[in-house]
Order: sequence, then structure tokens, then C-alpha cells
Amino acid sequence: MRSAPLPLSVVFCLITMMALAGCASTQQIPDLNRETTDLRDVVEDVLTLEAAMDTDRVLVVFDLDNTLLAMEQGLGSDQWYEWQKDNQRESPCDPRVVQDRLAAQGALYFASAMRPTQENAPAMVRQLQSRGLSVIALTSRGVDFRLQTFRELRRNGYDFRPSALPPDTGWPEDFVPERGSRPVRYEDGVFLTTGQHKGEMLLELLRRTDTPMPGVVVMVDDKQKNLDDVLASFSSLGVPVHAWRYAREDERVENFDPDASHALWLTLEPALRTLQDALGPDHYRLPEAEPSQNCD
Repeated sequence: MRSAPLPLSVVFCLITMMALAGCASTQQIPDLNRETTDLRDVVEDVLTLEAAMDTDRVLVVFDLDNTLLAMEQGLGSDQWYEWQKDNQRESPCDPRVVQDRLAAQGALYFASAMRPTQENAPAMVRQLQSRGLSVIALTSRGVDFRLQTFRELRRNGYDFRPSALPPDTGWPEDFVPERGSRPVRYEDGVFLTTGQHKGEMLLELLRRTDTPMPGVVVMVDDKQKNLDDVLASFSSLGVPVHAWRYAREDERVENFDPDASHALWLTLEPALRTLQDALGPDHYRLPEAEPSQNCD
């Protein structure tokens, strides 16, 4: 026996409900590119995204230097490194130029302490982790800085193991990614990318860990270029990115004093070399001091 036709009012309601459900399932989260001096803004953004989609579809990625951690002094900081790189290219005979800035920075990471960029930054990270979200660190630091990096993360109250992409402990050895040319390392939720393209490196990590493509990536970094790289890499795949440029350290970066840093380096370098000669180069390796070429 044929069923009686549904009343038009019921049919309309069903069509409306189906349309709304279809809109909800296909609704696109727009990209976001904003600046903040407070990680609380990032946390609120992530919680809003979490409420709009499944928790396991939100991936939160933090940079380290000048985003979660900062050097206690200018010497050895990210701004010191960038100044050294630019000055060596433009004025190689400047006596303030350190001939092997990476080796010098490694020694300074070993000898110096770091601080959270804001006092409650570790608590902010833990709040996100407590929600069951995937929260990792992705840094331009190289694999040679592994020990110093984990020491300062632990000392300042950061631990990415509870929120790491599987395998939780990463891999016991360095590897060269398919999209890169230099060794990297993923360990305890921290990806040391050795200065390579952060968007490509994040894609490589997802591939290598067999992690499904997230519904949205929330990236926090003090450098806009890194955020732009992540936006470019994921936009081509249709994955929205909420890019947060963290600006809290901007004033310190702008007020970096090359002369003061050079004076401190002249004080510390002999002591660092003495430690290396007496105890061995297990934690850092400063090369023999060599004068700049073609300089009077």
C-alpha cells in the first residue's frame, strides 16, 4: 500500500534541515593572518576552532625563539644571529663579525639561559594540551642544538610529549626530509628543521608520521616569512591556516645593541674555549679562531 504523501510543510522542513547540514559539513574556515603580543589571543582562537570541529582536526604549531623562549641577553639571540648574517654579507671585515656564527651560537646556547617570552606562556601551552589537541614545536634550530634546546624547554616548564604527533618520542636519529636538503630531527614533539622552509617541513612531518591532513593549522611565529611559507604550503591543499605573528619581543629585537653584544662575546669567548679544551667538545665545538680573509 502506497504511503500517504508528506505534507508540504514537513517536506520544506526536511529540505531546510538537509541544506543546513550540507552547509555545515562544507563550511570553509577562512585563513587568518594576525599579530598579537599575548598568547592568550592564540588560545582563544584555538578554543573557538575546537568548538567548531573535532579536536583531532586542529593542529597547533609553535615556533621557539622569540615566540616561546628568548635569550636573557642580546648575545646569542635570534636577533644577534640575523645581525651577524647580514653584517657578514655586507661588511665582512667588521671586527664584530664572528666567523662561524652557528658554532658561536651553539656555545652560547650551552652557556646561557633562556626565559619564557611571557610569564604565563608555559601555562598557555599546557592549557591547549589539556584539551587533547595536537600541539608541537617547529623551530629553525639545527640538530646540533638539540641538547641545549630540550634543556631550556624543560627548565622553563614546556613539555610537548603529551601532545606530540605519533610516534610520541619521534625518531632516535636525524634524517634528511624529501622536501629538504639538510638533516632534521623530530623528538618529543619538537621538530628541529635546520633553517629549512617551515611549510614544507611541516608537510614532511605529517607525511612521515602518517598524520591525516588537519582541518586547520594554527601557527605561531615571530617571523612573518615563516608564517607566509606555511600559508603557501597548506593553501595549495585547501587547508586553512590561522597564522599568528607573535610581536611581544619586537622591541628587544629593534633595540638590539651590536656593540654591547660584541663586548660580551670578547669576555666570554676565552672562557668558552677553555671549557672546550679542558672538557672536550661534546656540547659545542668552536673552531679555531681565524681572521677574516682580505681584511687589513
